[in-house]
Amino acid sequence: MHTGDLGVLDDDGYLNIVGRMKDLVIRGGENLYPREIEEVLFQHPAIASAQVVGVPDVRMGEELMAWVVRRADDDLTEDDVRDFCRQRLAHFKVPRYVKFVEEFPMTVTGKIQKFRMREMAIEELGLQAAAAVVTA
Repeated sequence: MHTGDLGVLDDDGYLNIVGRMKDLVIRGGENLYPREIEEVLFQHPAIASAQVVGVPDVRMGEELMAWVVRRADDDLTEDDVRDFCRQRLAHFKVPRYVKFVEEFPMTVTGKIQKFRMREMAIEELGLQAAAAVVTA
């Protein structure tokens, strides 16, 4: 049965789900799993929630963008988020873009719409030309 989930089978035969195939970001030939980066972001005490999506980039194919919900009354900056990631992740897994939001776009049933986040990011960052090159 094909579910679109990505998993790793350990030596004991247990399957660990590590992400979704459609969420996979390919940056400069490297396969990046947003779930891994999100789990690092969740460790930051000033971050209430985070989602990572891929956005088009002419040179690298795709770049990472973190959407972050800050905890109340926190003055966390984009550089703070990147520095936190640099200490815990390989350099190529650090999000190039960071966007602070109050909430994520969701369906009526409460599922986060990553495709909508990507569309909004492309429009806000002016990446329409890069998106055309990546999809062509």
